[in-house]
Amino acid sequence: MEIAKSMELATLSHKQSSFAGPPHEALFLVLAYLPLFELLSMSEVCRSLRDAVEKDVLPWLNIIVERPLSLRLSDEILMKIASKANGRLRTLVLMYCAKITDDGLQRVIDQNPLISKLHIPGCTGLTPDGVIRALQKLSDCQDGLKSLWINGLANMKKEHLERLQFYLQTNQKLPQIQQKRQPLLYHNYRRLRAYRWEELGRVIDVELCPKCNEVRVVFDCPREECKRKRENSMTGCRMCMFCIPRCEECGKCVENGDLEEAVCADTLCLDCWIQLPKCNFCNKPCCTQHANMQIASTGSIGWICSACHDKSDDFE
Repeated sequence: MEIAKSMELATLSHKQSSFAGPPHEALFLVLAYLPLFELLSMSEVCRSLRDAVEKDVLPWLNIIVERPLSLRLSDEILMKIASKANGRLRTLVLMYCAKITDDGLQRVIDQNPLISKLHIPGCTGLTPDGVIRALQKLSDCQDGLKSLWINGLANMKKEHLERLQFYLQTNQKLPQIQQKRQPLLYHNYRRLRAYRWEELGRVIDVELCPKCNEVRVVFDCPREECKRKRENSMTGCRMCMFCIPRCEECGKCVENGDLEEAVCADTLCLDCWIQLPKCNFCNKPCCTQHANMQIASTGSIGWICSACHDKSDDFE
């Protein structure tokens, strides 16, 4: 009797769940704030959310493609996603989307001339000439582009940079943005979200390195003596990361004699090396960014690095 009653209740519960009502209205309010991956996943939950995602333009005004989607994004998929903005796309961020080509980017730009932020770092399928054509199209807009991130594009030369800077000058709000210009420190740059680049008061992320004359990201130094050199219009250590190593934790320039060894492959200065906790076995620190390499040590205080952990497993 009890078994039959339980089965009846289970059947009733299943029927009620099959005819569940629509999602709470609050869910529709947060759609515009969801990352692209979660937004696409939300469209698979139910018909109401799918219709909201498909028909509402607001969630598609700022498209930010990061891993893992960046590894799969192609020209056709990008065009399909960008078309949901109905020509009103404002922000296009493509982080390391190697499959995107000049033609694919240009088609999106042609249909969305109001884009004000274009961040395409590490998109190795793009060329400098293709980016210049896209920027030329965007410069025809009244406000123009106010943020461009192109670090990692191959074969970028001085003449390409000059043409890009020429088209960026069409932005009427450029002086207001540059008034907020702040020093660019290496450790902050590594943790900076691409769509927050304009907070540093910089329209474009790359410039000519004073030492190697290559088009790269040039970093400032937080050392007091380096700050004084910069204030006196001296170059000092203001260079790209290929010309001078910098500490992963504090962003200071590091001379060859001051380089300290860490568990990860990142560079550390002596001050940060001393302050960071060390592996119980090899006595090497691990930078904050690679804290996942720390494994809790059983039976003792502290941690051991993954390399020492693997070695200990081999001896067992």
